[in-house]
Order: sequence, then structure tokens, then C-alpha cells
Amino acid sequence: MSSWKDFSMSDHVYKKIELVGSSPESIEAAVENALARAKKTIRNMRWLEVTETRGHIENGKIDHWQVAVKVGFTLEG
Repeated sequence: MSSWKDFSMSDHVYKKIELVGSSPESIEAAVENALARAKKTIRNMRWLEVTETRGHIENGKIDHWQVAVKVGFTLEG
């Protein structure tokens, strides 16, 4: 029988930031763009939560997507 301490998240402290990614391709690509940019300066990203999804309409069609995500990462210490 496993306990809650067996889970890898049990002893970590996280910081959370919010990012907004965009893409003309898809919602998923907008999230990937946000994470790819964040990866350049943020280490130890562990999870994400999609908080908002928006689309920009141009001439009656979706021109691009914007997706807000909260990203959690472990603090070094």
C-alpha cells in the first residue's frame, strides 16, 4: 500500500506564474509557444493549468488563438 509521500510532488515548494501564448495554428500550439519561451529563463517547470482561451476573428474566421496558462515550477534551494 502506498502513502501520499510516495508521490514525487510531496516535498516540493512551487512558484506559479501566468503566461499568454498565441498561435495562428491551434490552441495547443499557443500553449507550446508560451512554454517554449518560458523555458529560456525558467527552470524546473512541472505543471500547467489552462485558465483562459481566446480566439481573434478576422473576416469571420479565426485568425489566431491566445491561451493563458499558469505554470508551476519548483524553487531551487
